[in-house]
Amino acid sequence: MDWIYLVIAGLFEIGWAIGLKYTEGFSRLWPSLATICAMIASLGLLSAALKTIPVGTGYAVWTGIGAAGTAIIGMAFLGESREVLRILCIVLIVSGVVGLKLASSSGH
Repeated sequence: MDWIYLVIAGLFEIGWAIGLKYTEGFSRLWPSLATICAMIASLGLLSAALKTIPVGTGYAVWTGIGAAGTAIIGMAFLGESREVLRILCIVLIVSGVVGLKLASSSGH
């Protein structure tokens, strides 16, 4: 269950990272509230997951999901660069996240 919490926390991290773009420096009420709620949910779920997942593994997976997911959404919906090298780097991040999961002693 803790790995599910961790993945959902990573998805909320993507949400708040993208949300930051729309808050315009936290000057827009609704995007700011949504972003803050996503931040709280992400950190709360990360905290719950780290009860059994090693902190180094959990944090790396959380940030990896957030970084790769945010980059993918940026490319798919926000007109960001789709260079082959950029995509390769995202694949490396995802590979690292999967590798950490597989290597984790908590990964049942």
